[in-house]
Parts: sequence; C-alpha cells; structure tokens
Amino acid sequence: MGPKKRKVLAARGRRTGLCAELQPGLGAELQPGLGLGAELQPGLGLEQPGLGLGAELQPRQQQQEEGESPVPSVYFSTAQVANGRLSSGFFNQPCVTLAKEFLGQVMVRKFADGSEMKGRIVETEAYLGGEDQASHSRGGRQTPRNVAMFMRPGTMYVYQIYGVYFCLNVSSQGDGAAVLLRSLEPLQGLDTMRHLRSKQRKDTGKPLKDHELCNGPSKLCQALDITKTFDRGDLATGTEIWMEPGPENISGGDIVSTSRIGIGYAGEWVSKPLRFYIKGNKCVSVVDRKAEKGID
Repeated sequence: MGPKKRKVLAARGRRTGLCAELQPGLGAELQPGLGLGAELQPGLGLEQPGLGLGAELQPRQQQQEEGESPVPSVYFSTAQVANGRLSSGFFNQPCVTLAKEFLGQVMVRKFADGSEMKGRIVETEAYLGGEDQASHSRGGRQTPRNVAMFMRPGTMYVYQIYGVYFCLNVSSQGDGAAVLLRSLEPLQGLDTMRHLRSKQRKDTGKPLKDHELCNGPSKLCQALDITKTFDRGDLATGTEIWMEPGPENISGGDIVSTSRIGIGYAGEWVSKPLRFYIKGNKCVSVVDRKAEKGID
C-alpha cells in the first residue's frame, strides 16, 4: 500500500500535489496511532505481480449490474446502496465527508468457507493529499506503492509497516485523498478475530477483551485478516470484503473531531481536526476528552 518504468495516469481526474514519503522513527501500530504517514519498510508496497499499472487504473466495472434491485434504506439513497451493500455512489464523496459517513457503517469480511466477520466502524482519519503534509500522496506524487489513493472512490489502499503490520485506507474524491479506518466495534465472528489477533501477539497472556480486538488500524487488519493482497481492491464489487449500511444513523452530535495520531512530522497539519470517532464508544483507540467537551 518493480513495474516497468512508464508514466502512470491517474484514474480519476487530474490532480495536484505529490505523495508524502514516510518519516523514519515512527512506532509500530499496536501502539496508538499510525496514520497514512506511518513508516514503511524499503521495498514494501510495490505493485503486485502481474498487475500492470495501466490496466489497474482503468475504471472498474460498476457495482450495480443490469437487473439488480437496490435495497431501500432510511439513511441512504438508492444510488448508494445495492443488494444490501454500500455501492460506488456512497464512496464517491469528499474525503472529510466520507470519513464521517463511514462512522456507524458495517465492514464485512467473508472467507472461503462462507463464514463472515463483521465490525461497525467507530473511528477514521482523513488524509487529503495535495498540501496535506501527513498524507502519503502529499504534493500529488504518485508511486506504485500508493497508486490506489488515485483510483476510483472506494478503492482499498493497504500499506505495510515494519514488514509485519497492515493498515487499510479507502480512496475518496480528491487527488490522492483517502480515509484510514482506525477502529471497529466487533459484531460477529469475535472468536475468529481473537484467534487471528493472538497469532501475532507478543504477549500471549490474558485473552483480549472484545473492545481490544479492533481498536487500532493494524489491530483491525489483523482481526479481519486483511493483507496487501487487498490493495487496489474495490469495496463496491469485492466478494471477500465489503461494507453494509449500519443499523442506525450517526448524527453530528455523536461525532468527535480531533487531531490525527502519529503524525508529529507534519508541521501545521499535526493539529488539524481530521480524526473522527463516535463519542462514548469503548472501541475507539484514543479518546480526546477536551474535544469531547467541545460538543457537549
């Protein structure tokens, strides 16, 4: 989250600015905090074998095929929901808007045996690209590693840190803009999540509590078994991972806006309120009491 040397065309409109190179010395996730500015290991995140950049950047097939009947929803228009899933129309929103709209939606991970795990999104971070000094796409720089950030909204950008942990982001409107999924509230398949997490834990003492299973970006990816193989996948058409409308609407009064985690190198962008979470949810990775008082 090497190909032949050739010019790569952006998948969605012409953009400005270049991609942020990661700063050295950032701590691994499983400690509160890695955003899109987290450090990557040299050589990681290169193009997957057999995937040509030119081919990948072609618009993907639309989610709603002829004859599909959209599922009505009290919270979403029929353009945003198809067959009970969030479709391409939902992801086609500005980055900050999408980061807030993700809150309360349900992520589904399906395995080959038909079993599913589900979690409600409770924390996100917006990375705007362009002038955003914390973004991998700062200044608009596009590379084989971060090309998913420039693809159609709803494309997964999965990057690796320290050769071990993964973080999942979703592209939005805007040049190189993407939303980092920071935390989930586990809903289904908790025993499987706990097993997957335990395989990579250094401390194998006490079993993880439910709220500890997905309360951080890399923890989330461990619990749902999300790896680099999902990079550049489309959430609107995926068969192994997708999103469904949440059971309830999240109002503006439920959302806390605060600074992002682990981006101390990003200058004035360090304090920008681009992290969003559901107030009072126990699964949030880092709580900001001062910001919460501001919405009381």
